[in-house]
Amino acid sequence: MTTEHLQLPARHSTLRVVPMPADLNQNGDVFGGWVMAQVDVAGAIPAMRRARGRVATVSVNSFQFKQAISVGDIVSFYADIARVGTTSITVKVEVYAERNYSNPIIVKVTEAELTYVAIDGSGNKRVLPPEIPPEME
Repeated sequence: MTTEHLQLPARHSTLRVVPMPADLNQNGDVFGGWVMAQVDVAGAIPAMRRARGRVATVSVNSFQFKQAISVGDIVSFYADIARVGTTSITVKVEVYAERNYSNPIIVKVTEAELTYVAIDGSGNKRVLPPEIPPEME
């Protein structure tokens, strides 16, 4: 367990969630599967924006749990595109927990990298559209 004092990244979070008691395992920590599902949702958001449409998760390239998440933690997910291919988009997701309201601390709890593929209405892989320059969005 790290004792360094972290701050949340200076950019907007992609997703922010508070886990509930139903999300806990038998040890009182949040299920790893719950965290994985939220990471997948957070990663899909920038992928869908870049694809300008539907995407499907095709691989979880890496997933590292650094610390447990507890009920009541405010969990923030930061997702950024790492690579873009012809049909695929790789997204890096970092997850932080804000805890202990009387003496607040922030800890990095998870980091992951996932790859999504752009799909059409029938679920078939499709070529990504050209990127729109930020000034034109």
